Amino acid sequence: MKSKDFAAYLTEFLSQYLPELKNVSSNTISSYCDTFRLFLEYCRDTEGMKIHKMSLCDIKPELVASFLEWLENERKNSISTRNQRLAAIHSFVRFVQTQDPKLLLNFQKILDIPIKKKASKPPRHLTKEEVAVILRQPDILTLHGRRDATILCVLYDTAARAQELCDLRVADVRLEHPANVRITGKGRKTRVVPLLPATMQNLKNYLSENRLLDPEKNHCPLFPNREGNHLTRAGLRYILTKYVQQTEENGDVISKRISPHVFRHTKAMHVYESGNNLIYVRDFLGHADISTTGVYARTSLNMKRQALEKVSDSPVPDLPSWVQNNDMLSWLKNFGSQKN
Repeated sequence: MKSKDFAAYLTEFLSQYLPELKNVSSNTISSYCDTFRLFLEYCRDTEGMKIHKMSLCDIKPELVASFLEWLENERKNSISTRNQRLAAIHSFVRFVQTQDPKLLLNFQKILDIPIKKKASKPPRHLTKEEVAVILRQPDILTLHGRRDATILCVLYDTAARAQELCDLRVADVRLEHPANVRITGKGRKTRVVPLLPATMQNLKNYLSENRLLDPEKNHCPLFPNREGNHLTRAGLRYILTKYVQQTEENGDVISKRISPHVFRHTKAMHVYESGNNLIYVRDFLGHADISTTGVYARTSLNMKRQALEKVSDSPVPDLPSWVQNNDMLSWLKNFGSQKN
């Protein structure tokens, strides 16, 4: 085995295997690159290893476990980030495990390192009134204001992930009936999301005003930045944050941290609370597994309340008001004293 095979395999994994054979998105590849950059820095700075001489046999389960502890304890990474780093390492190990049969047991031990469980939190979401307040903030008397208003409308109406919205091209929008937008999500899977009339009209006006309706503009970014390139996630977050802060200046305080993903959770919750089946919500969001979508069913207090209200023959009796019935209060007081 060559002493420098780790570098060769890692290069092949990132530049050929992931993009060409697995059809992985550029964002995932970028995340994997960050993982191995941190891993190599850890090996060099903490373990004292010469990374230019590393081979596959140096990638031991003890080293990976120590790296994961370092992420949590030294870098203060969350459990989610720790699990993402482990997933990248697992993917690489699956790629190289057939390269040397003598290392199969070693690789299997690495693959046996488990994903760490974390306490699940209900997704943050907004009420329809709060969404309406944010959507009213852009100044539609200006070109940039109308663009930002359209961006926010599409972000909410499609429940697109931040990167999905940034990647949209003009050709992805269909204005004719039935109006829809074609979204490319994780794993480069494509889903078609219908557009409601108001959002469709906003998009139509936006495309017309910015001269994007010509066929030769189909390849152009739907929402370009100042340089004419695709809007970035940071740019999208900046736009949303600006208008959330503006609500406070106008006296409409929204006491939540709002990110583009909160808009996605919000739309999903509103779709579910309108009485739609979770399977439809799953397809709308582009989830691969219905269990991922189930979080909205567990979170929705409105749906739980409505479900309880359908039980019309509840055996629970109407009790007298203890506040208004002095005799009842006296009885309880006397009854309690008898028990002491």
